[in-house]
Amino acid sequence: MPRQTRTRLAALASATLAALGAIALPGTPAQASAKSPTYYVSLGDSYSVGYQPSPRGATPGYASYVAAHTHLTLVNFGCGGATTTSLLQRIGCPIPLPHTAGGQLYPTRTQAAAALAFITAHRGHIGLVTVTIGGNDIVHCASEPDAASCVVAAAHGISTNVTTLAGQLRAAAGAKVPIIGSTYPDVILGSYVYPTHPASASATSLAMLSVTAFKSIINPTLAKSYAESGGSFVDVTRASGAYTSLKRSVRTRAYGTIPVPVGAVCRLTWFCARGDIHPRKAGYTLIGKLIVARYQAMTHR
Repeated sequence: MPRQTRTRLAALASATLAALGAIALPGTPAQASAKSPTYYVSLGDSYSVGYQPSPRGATPGYASYVAAHTHLTLVNFGCGGATTTSLLQRIGCPIPLPHTAGGQLYPTRTQAAAALAFITAHRGHIGLVTVTIGGNDIVHCASEPDAASCVVAAAHGISTNVTTLAGQLRAAAGAKVPIIGSTYPDVILGSYVYPTHPASASATSLAMLSVTAFKSIINPTLAKSYAESGGSFVDVTRASGAYTSLKRSVRTRAYGTIPVPVGAVCRLTWFCARGDIHPRKAGYTLIGKLIVARYQAMTHR
């Protein structure tokens, strides 16, 4: 074979091998990486796992709604009864819900450590992190003699713990992953009708105080804590109508004429009917819609 021909064939072979090398063959790391799912990691308390006061104990909840509308794979570390302290310090979850979509067990780790380990192991494939926490830190304040002082004291712990958690999540997930914290409907407004209707003067006073607590203390504390690590915050209290004037009224079939914000909390949660703080399906859907809207705003800038 002439030397010139051999040289041309060698060049052709080299070019062909280079082209093949640029193609990810089935089973190669390049293809596996391209097909890896993008995960949605949920942390928090019973709201994050969709708890319901029923025999099954759970509903699809807001996390399932968010996963369906963002097309992300849900991995849920939420634990009923969690506080901002237990999320960081308690090993395992004492009351895992067996019907939680994407639910994870972590018997030897804290909720935060388990979630952080997953995020770190899948860095680059985390599409969204949400957190709902803080409600169990303050729920006992409703029965304290000085509820206002109790909320203020609890807010200090919430600030410290959520700031720590958000910082850890940001470090694990990276700078661009949306981290969204959420708050709660003001279920204490349901005290206008539960357990008695019309409500006592003390129940009415507590309900009015709860609005101030969410608007001026709890929600600003949460918003600031997430913002310090570049996270966002959705004010579920506002979206569920709690900041509407209590002087505005609406007529209901079950309770007659009641303040508009009370009517909203009765529709969105179980408090008015059962004294239970958890959302109905409509309440979880509202939270899901708020998070999806914020996620879309953060990822389509």
